Amino acid sequence: MSFQYEAVDNSGKKVTGVLDAANKQEAKQKLQGQGLFPTALREAVAAPGEAAAAVAGPKRGVGFRVSQKELTAFTTQLSTLMDAGLPIVRSLKILEGQMKRGLLKTTVGTVAEEVEGGSPLSEAMSKHPRVFDRLYVNMVKAGEVGGVLDKILARLAEFMERSFRLRKKIRGAMMYPSAVVLFALAVVTLLIVYIVPRFEQLFTEMKMTLPPPTQVLIGFSRWMMRNIVWIPLVFIALVGGLVASTRHPKVRYWMDAMRLRLPVFGPVVRKAAVARWARTLGTLTASGVGILEALEICRGTAHNEVVSRAIDSVKDSVREGESIAGPLSQWKVFDDVVVHMVDVGEETGALDKMLLKIADTYDSDVEIAVGGLVSLLEPLLIIFVGGVVFFIVLSLFLPLVSLIQKLGAE
Repeated sequence: MSFQYEAVDNSGKKVTGVLDAANKQEAKQKLQGQGLFPTALREAVAAPGEAAAAVAGPKRGVGFRVSQKELTAFTTQLSTLMDAGLPIVRSLKILEGQMKRGLLKTTVGTVAEEVEGGSPLSEAMSKHPRVFDRLYVNMVKAGEVGGVLDKILARLAEFMERSFRLRKKIRGAMMYPSAVVLFALAVVTLLIVYIVPRFEQLFTEMKMTLPPPTQVLIGFSRWMMRNIVWIPLVFIALVGGLVASTRHPKVRYWMDAMRLRLPVFGPVVRKAAVARWARTLGTLTASGVGILEALEICRGTAHNEVVSRAIDSVKDSVREGESIAGPLSQWKVFDDVVVHMVDVGEETGALDKMLLKIADTYDSDVEIAVGGLVSLLEPLLIIFVGGVVFFIVLSLFLPLVSLIQKLGAE
C-alpha cells in the first residue's frame, strides 16, 4: 500500500513524497525513522489530480457550520457504536459513510484518519473548534483518561439532547407570537402606505374638515411616505450598532443585567442561564473534568456576562481552597435554593448530582414559564393588533360618517 505524505525535517524544511507501508502507523514509523515528522499522511490514489488533493488535505464540505441537531445525533450514534464494542476508528468511519455531504462529514473523516494515525480522539477533535467546542473536547478527554469513553459519550449525548430539546421548545413556543407580530406589521404598513393616501386624496378633493384621529393618522402616513427608505436603514444601523456595542464587556454586562431585571421575561432568562450553568458544570464534574477547568468551560458557555462574572468569582474562591456556594450567594442571579443545594452537594461530595438536579428543576420551570408567557402574549398581541387596525379604520371612516350625516341633513 502506498502513502502520500507531507513532512518536515529537523531543520524545519518541508518534504513531500510517496512511500510503501502496510498501514498508516507503519508509514508514520518509517518517516520518523528517517528523521521526518509527518504533517499529512494519506493513502495514495491512482489519478495525479486526486493525489494532489490528498496531499492538500480533506475537501471542504458543503456548508460552514454544524447544527446542534446534527452534532447531537452524531454523538448519540457514536456512543451506541462504542457501547456495542466497535473500535473508535471503525465507528467514526461507519458514521462518516452514513452522513450527507457537509462540514460534519468532512470533519469526522479527518478525525478518523488522525485517530487511525495514532492521535487521541480528543486531540483530533480539538483541531476542529468550529465543530467540537471545549466542552465536547474536554469531556472526551476525560473519558479517554478514565477509560470510560463510551459512558462519557452517552452522558454528553444526553446533555446535548436535553439542551436541544429545551431550546426547540422555546423556539416553538415563540413561533406563533412572532408570526402574529410580523403579520401585524405587514398589514399596518400596507394600510399606512397604500390605503391612507387614497383616503387623504378623497378628503382633500371634497375639502372636508378632518377630526383629530384622522389628522394624526394622515400625519403619520405622510411621515412614513417621506422616510420610507430611511426607516429600514436607520433600523439596520441601530441593530448593527447595538450588536457591535455588545463586544465591549461593560456594555454587554449592562445589557445582560437589564435583561435579567425585565418584569416578565427576566425570571425566564435567569432560570435558563442558571439551568445551563448547572447542567454544564454537573456534567463536566461527573465526567471527571477538574473543577477549575470545568468552571472555565462554563464561563465560555454561559451566554450571559452576569453569570460569567459570577463564575469568575467562584473560580477565584475555589483556587484559594474555598467553597463554591459562598461566592454564589453574593450574586442575585443565583437564588437561595440553588446556593443551599450547591452547599449540600459540596458537603456530601455529591456536587455533580446536586447540580444536575438543579438543572432538571430549572429546565422544567423554564418550560412552564415559557408556556405561561406565550399564553399571556397571544391574547395581548391579538388585542393590540385589533386595536391598531380599529384605530386606522375608525380614523378613515369618521369623516365619511360626518359627510353622510351632512348630506342627510340637506
